[in-house]
Amino acid sequence: MRVLFVTHSFPRHAGDTAGAFVLRLATALGQIGVTVEVLAPSAPTVPLVDTIEGITVRRFRYAPVQWETLAYAGTMAEQVQTSLRGKAVLASLLAGGTLAVRRSLSTFAPDVIHAHWWFPSGVMVLGALSGRPMVTTMHGSDVRLAAKNSWAPMLFRRVMKRSAAVTTVSAFLATGATAMEPALAAAVEPMPVNIDLFSPAGVRAHAQFLFVGRLNTQKGIRVLLDAMASTQAVTTLDVVGEGPDEAALRTHANSLGLAARVRWHGALPQHMLVPLYRSATALVVPSEGEGLGLVAVEAQLCETPVIAFRSGGLTDVIDDGITGTLVAAGDSVALATAMDGAITDPARGAALGRAGRAAALARFSPAAVAARYKAIYERVRNAD
Repeated sequence: MRVLFVTHSFPRHAGDTAGAFVLRLATALGQIGVTVEVLAPSAPTVPLVDTIEGITVRRFRYAPVQWETLAYAGTMAEQVQTSLRGKAVLASLLAGGTLAVRRSLSTFAPDVIHAHWWFPSGVMVLGALSGRPMVTTMHGSDVRLAAKNSWAPMLFRRVMKRSAAVTTVSAFLATGATAMEPALAAAVEPMPVNIDLFSPAGVRAHAQFLFVGRLNTQKGIRVLLDAMASTQAVTTLDVVGEGPDEAALRTHANSLGLAARVRWHGALPQHMLVPLYRSATALVVPSEGEGLGLVAVEAQLCETPVIAFRSGGLTDVIDDGITGTLVAAGDSVALATAMDGAITDPARGAALGRAGRAAALARFSPAAVAARYKAIYERVRNAD
């Protein structure tokens, strides 16, 4: 079986954050007899034709090199929202991607096309007018896009109608997608994580918490800083990530008297995250409307206790009191109470960590995820 992955982000190494799970799925599928080729946008730092872990990757040009910045950095939405050039380059990306899909139909001749993110990938496949069966997977940001933009619902419904199968990485996203298209039958199928890289080891620090994610409103780090200011214990926080709110967040931390207790690491590759997960008292995920929350899964694989808001796909990852701790979304006082609890009862935290790792291995291992997707491909191919 031959499957064409169409995606707006595909890294050169599985350790890179953006799109790493798509690469992990592609390589796991290759190990069970599925030939995958990947089509993705170009960028100044990546070659147009590449072979990564045995997977052929073809990247299409869509703008002058210095303007090809929409993919890979996780800033597409911000660029499009804040500049006319971003909007123009997005239109060019959609046109270039549509033509690239059409070329792949003859050069690669896939049995199935798998669009990762309905926008922009699903739209590019839709525009290519291919007769091949299409599987569309929604990862989170694309569902929020459909819900928040007046132009998106009609286009979303067209992509869903074109899709022979639709998957989402969490039940939360499936519910959101169905709200926009009631006839949609979306299967919940999470992406794989790196079970070899993320593993338990070492000794946990006392009162040392970790945040990993974009520094923006949706990820909720401002609420986490407020919680730190009201914990009974003197806590420290490692912040991994970058984003548009970094300067404002640093100022807020200083205003709360936390300047000496917060370490700002910027964005880090995954292998540098591992020791931070392993040493943290707990990972705190204060985001709302999270598509799934892969950082929570990574922490669980390291047997790190996870404290998160009861919101979005995080409720798929964490079974409250069994594989982690959930508190009311947006409640900084409840968050502080949970953080204090992780400090005062490390034995309970260790038990949550062990249970979290067992659950993550059962659901997110590459072999298990690849087997489920291969079955989906076979079903839509045979029904075509």
